[in-house]
Amino acid sequence: MLQTKIIKLDPNDPQEEYLHKAADILREGGLVIIPTETVYGIAANRQNRRAVDKLAEIKKRPKEKVFSLHIAQKERVEDFASGIPVSAYKLIDKFWPGPLTLVLKSIDGQGSVGIRMPDDKIALRVIDLSGVDVVCPSANISGNPPPINFQEAIRDFKGLVDFAIDAGSTRVRIESSVVDFTTDPFKVLREGAIKRSDIESAAKKKTVLFICTGNSCRSVMAQAIFEKKLKDKGIKDVEVLSAGTMLFGGLGATLEVKELLAEEGMDVSKHISQKVTRDMLNKSDIILVMEHFHEERILQLDPQVKNRLFLLKEFAKAGADDNNMDISDPIGKPKEFYVRTMDTIKQAIERISEII
Repeated sequence: MLQTKIIKLDPNDPQEEYLHKAADILREGGLVIIPTETVYGIAANRQNRRAVDKLAEIKKRPKEKVFSLHIAQKERVEDFASGIPVSAYKLIDKFWPGPLTLVLKSIDGQGSVGIRMPDDKIALRVIDLSGVDVVCPSANISGNPPPINFQEAIRDFKGLVDFAIDAGSTRVRIESSVVDFTTDPFKVLREGAIKRSDIESAAKKKTVLFICTGNSCRSVMAQAIFEKKLKDKGIKDVEVLSAGTMLFGGLGATLEVKELLAEEGMDVSKHISQKVTRDMLNKSDIILVMEHFHEERILQLDPQVKNRLFLLKEFAKAGADDNNMDISDPIGKPKEFYVRTMDTIKQAIERISEII
């Protein structure tokens, strides 16, 4: 029987040397009990067949039943899953890190894979330091209640695992919710820490993203006008975002934009520009850009959004009789140019609000 090394750590300020030790053991094929925010788990290196087989054996779980992966960065989901739907990305954006496991189509085309990003400092650090693919089922004999404190976690596994971290009781004290996205529509397989109603609400909420260059003029106008239109219609289940393709953020809306929008009851005085990210693109149902070169930049960033990417002016009523589908940047132009730009954006927003 093994001599299990047990270390007690402060969950908010864990000693780094012991996290490195746990990661080393995982990398070498050992088993490590770690806390998460939900329940304690037994972590193993998925790339080590002997480690995974031993994990199944000590949990008394059928070897053919695949363990879910735990990851330390959101973007790593794309290393293991393919064909990830927009609704799944919405849940990732809202609930990760957190008590949510997603079942997705495996990237190798062979069935499905369960993936979670825990909201626990120790778990995330150990996973990250290990540099391997980590599976981490609950630290209990299969069929028994999952452990919410270290005493319950170590009870059946002392001498069977190599290393165990005692961080007291878990915060959430209930298992993660599990959502299956290998079917359409998705299915909530287990209602755990996150309520079914919250999952369904987040997954079904529409997201519209407006993009220009600096996120200080055109996309700001579009976001403000669209938000007002939705409010006037009493529509609450649509999220509206704006961003820029520029290399920096942190600017406010231009003075001209602030004044024009204020004249129509819209206040963008607190707007801070931001650069578009893949996370924004992934969760957006429709992405609307101002110029062709914005399309090119977005497709360079994420080619998979092609079917959700449009020029905003395509929706303007005047668009059918206008060969120029770009909405030019009004920066540095007279106020009259800003007024014409806003009129074009308004026409497009009117059309979009009818179909959203």
